[in-house]
Amino acid sequence: MAGVARMRLAEERKAWRKDKPFGFFARPETAPDGSANLMRWKCSIPGREGTDWQGGFFPLTMEFSEDYPAKPPKCKFTEKFFHPNIYPSGTVCLSILNEEEGWRPSITVKNILTGIQELLGDPNPLSPAQADAFALFQNNMAEYRRRVRAQATQFPPPA
Repeated sequence: MAGVARMRLAEERKAWRKDKPFGFFARPETAPDGSANLMRWKCSIPGREGTDWQGGFFPLTMEFSEDYPAKPPKCKFTEKFFHPNIYPSGTVCLSILNEEEGWRPSITVKNILTGIQELLGDPNPLSPAQADAFALFQNNMAEYRRRVRAQATQFPPPA
């Protein structure tokens, strides 16, 4: 299986270079020996225009197991990332990242990152992962939106 995961990720890396969505960043980490670690990617997701997330470029790591693409990667923002569907640890709660729900081996890195961008601007109230953000989203939209805009300023565009 290890060979399958790495071959698939190498192909996804090539595809990403040819057709990445504007503003997104995704690249395997560099290992100590200078080689690409295909099993761990550093990514950045831009906040979608017209949302309170606009202007932010949110860092995310994707960790792939040797079982990829049979199993989804683990996707994490920084700890305490403010969003109803992001656990306090930073782990993303999204059906396409859950092998019991929406994960399919045909889902690509591009699909995952654009899906997470969509989730930022359109939280799923049926799958809360963070009590504070969920409570504000449900009960105090003005404060929720203020917190989102403040968070977006903490993650400016990469230099």
